[in-house]
Amino acid sequence: MYEVITKLKKELDDRRPLNQNVVKNLRETIRVLWTYHSNAIEGNTLSLVETKIVLEEGITIGGTTLREHFEIINHAEAIDYIEDIVNRDIELSESVLKDIHRLILRNIDVSNAGKYRNIDVYIQGSQHIPPQPFLVEPQMQDLFLWYSQNKGSIHPVELAAKFHFKFVYIHPFIDGNGRTARLLMNLILMKGGYPPAILKSDSEQRVKYYKALEKASVDNNIEDFVQFVVDNVEDSLRMYLRVARPK
Repeated sequence: MYEVITKLKKELDDRRPLNQNVVKNLRETIRVLWTYHSNAIEGNTLSLVETKIVLEEGITIGGTTLREHFEIINHAEAIDYIEDIVNRDIELSESVLKDIHRLILRNIDVSNAGKYRNIDVYIQGSQHIPPQPFLVEPQMQDLFLWYSQNKGSIHPVELAAKFHFKFVYIHPFIDGNGRTARLLMNLILMKGGYPPAILKSDSEQRVKYYKALEKASVDNNIEDFVQFVVDNVEDSLRMYLRVARPK
C-alpha cells in the first residue's frame, strides 16, 4: 500500500532543497486548496475562487454568511499554526489539539471552542453513535497514548489516517470535528516529512470519504479509509514533484 508514496517521497527528498519561490507558491496554493476543500466538505458554500479572494484580500463575499467567512479565515490560521508546530518540532498533544479547535471555532462558537463536549452527539447519516460525554476525555487520553506508542513504528501515512479515524470515532467536540481531524491528520503527515493530503470536496470524493469512515466505524474495517488517505497523499506528492526543480 505504501510502496508508491514511499518511492515518490524519496524522489522529492532527493530534489531538496526546493527553490524558495517554488516553496512559497506551493504553500500559498495548498493553503487555499486545503481551506476550500475542508470547509466545502462540511457545507461551506464559498467557491475556490471566493475562498482565495477572502484569504488574499480579506473581504467578505456577498450572499454568504459571516460564519462561512470566519470558517475560511479560521481554517487558514489553523494551517499557519500547525506549520509553526511542525517547524518548531513541537509534539502533538491534547494542548495542541485544543489550540487548533479554538482557532477553528473562533468568532463562531467561543463557549465550546477548545472544550470537549458534555452532551451526546449524533452524526447525520451515520449508524455510528459516538461515545457518551463522560467517556470522551479518557478515550482522548488513550488516543494520544496510542499515538505516542505508534509514531515511530508504523508508516507515517498509516499513523495519520488511523489517528484521523480514531478522532472522529470519538467525536470529542460539539462542532468542528471534521476540520480538526483533517488538520491533525496533516500535522502528522507533515511531521513525517510528507506534504498535506487535500481531501477533495467534490461529490464523488466526499461520498468515498464518508463511506470509508462509515465502514471503519461500523464494520471495524479501516483498510478503505487508509487507502483513501494514501491516494490523496500520492496526489500531493505528484503535485510537488511537478513543480520541484530538476536534480
